Amino acid sequence: MALNVLVHENNTESTDKHHTKLKTESVDLFYGSFHALRNISVEIPACKITSIIGPSGCGKSSLLRLFNRMNDLIHGIRVKGTVKLDSTSIYEANIDVVELRKKVGMVFQKPNPFPMSIFENIAYGPRRHGIKNRAELQEIVERSLRHAALWDEVSGKLDQSGLALSGGQQQRLCIARVLAVEPEVILMDEPCSALDPLATLKIEDLMRNLAREYTIVIVTHNMQQAARVSDMAAFMMMEEDRAGSLVEFGPTSKLFTNPTDKRTEDYITGRFG
Repeated sequence: MALNVLVHENNTESTDKHHTKLKTESVDLFYGSFHALRNISVEIPACKITSIIGPSGCGKSSLLRLFNRMNDLIHGIRVKGTVKLDSTSIYEANIDVVELRKKVGMVFQKPNPFPMSIFENIAYGPRRHGIKNRAELQEIVERSLRHAALWDEVSGKLDQSGLALSGGQQQRLCIARVLAVEPEVILMDEPCSALDPLATLKIEDLMRNLAREYTIVIVTHNMQQAARVSDMAAFMMMEEDRAGSLVEFGPTSKLFTNPTDKRTEDYITGRFG
């Protein structure tokens, strides 16, 4: 029954066991009249990697974008229920969305470096948040690139365009750009789908290292990737009216080897999706 992959062993007994970083409570999401997500309740643990899996169109990316209000950019959006970062309800009227997105960064499916130098790509966010001192910016750039496992490859060419890097390097540059503003959470929407297998493994290694300090939530269509890197997994499906719903959530090892819902088993073993 279980998918024939090596499942990442998660450490559910760590000191972060009882610390929920992100939480949704009975969340419904509407794009105009379209009911995109229905009754989503999930608790994302701190300093773990949580994967969101499921067939195309089931609302995985919509759920991911709830956590830093990227859905707000879509006309006609409505959210019912509660979404929390730690104890803060992030859809309250008094929430500073810019500050929220500093805490909850986003890495997209396609690498999207700014059309500027490697240095300026990383310095852009800190500058926007008021850091002007050149020495301080240099320190942030080096620290962020080291954290993203890219410093050794680009340290001698920081004035070159970020667009000149390979696809895998560009994605690590985008991760470094997120790290530069010192987030607490990193959201990743299929971050390896445009990359070759070697670049994908580098990103996966990087995710495991980053999860020591950051909460990571990743949307992926790659079952092997979800099994390899994530501690927790959420399986979603589309209901008859096309609304996305959460079928099952739990430790990745259990979800992949002993799921509680037959639909999870059918999806993981390739019977549909």
